[in-house]
Amino acid sequence: MADAHFPQPQSCEQARQLLIDAGRILEASGQGDLTRGHISVRVPGDPTHFYMKPHSHGFDEMTHENIVICNLDGEKVGGGGRRHSEVYIHSEIYKVRPDVMSVIHAHPTHAVALSATGRPLRPISQPGVTFRDGVPVYTGTIELIRSQAMGAGVAQALGPHKAVLLRNHGVAVVGRGVEESTILAILLENACQIQLLADAAGGKGEEFDAATIERLYETITKPEQFIINFEYLRRRYAGAR
Repeated sequence: MADAHFPQPQSCEQARQLLIDAGRILEASGQGDLTRGHISVRVPGDPTHFYMKPHSHGFDEMTHENIVICNLDGEKVGGGGRRHSEVYIHSEIYKVRPDVMSVIHAHPTHAVALSATGRPLRPISQPGVTFRDGVPVYTGTIELIRSQAMGAGVAQALGPHKAVLLRNHGVAVVGRGVEESTILAILLENACQIQLLADAAGGKGEEFDAATIERLYETITKPEQFIINFEYLRRRYAGAR
């Protein structure tokens, strides 16, 4: 079920364009990994289907014609491109999280590195505070998530959270819209990078109290914050005006 406080695309064309622009933003922000990452969004008015980046294309190569349409069993039912074999990350999350409208899977360097350390992400930076409710870790495998059972394992590890680290593999990030999932993916990588740098420089220092962290969290996770930042990156990288 879509969040009434988070704006949703009003047409299929708008949803696909959001996906295209988000792909360009993710690639420009360093989230690309050859053709391996993928992003999806539910079809407007039909939560049982979703649009997804096609196989064999980079984040920045999506078009209205090659975007794939899949159902919640991970089957391709439309679109001009090939379906990703890791579609089950998306379909299984959508099955159990009706609040999720968009899913991203990527392999950002610092997030993968932090996942390999076994240490939790801490709220030691503003990006880190965005995930103050925790970022769980899926530990089932380092391999590609190519079955419904494996996808269900990722979805179970994610639980109610905004993101899950796939240990030694990558991340799955979710949002109430494409704008939120995209910005969260960028913030998660920023948070992991800052924490790894802090740890390398000598480790944990004094942290702010829980009340301060909670006030900041409430400020920076409002829907308009994700929209404003996405639209800025859209103008910068996707040519939208």
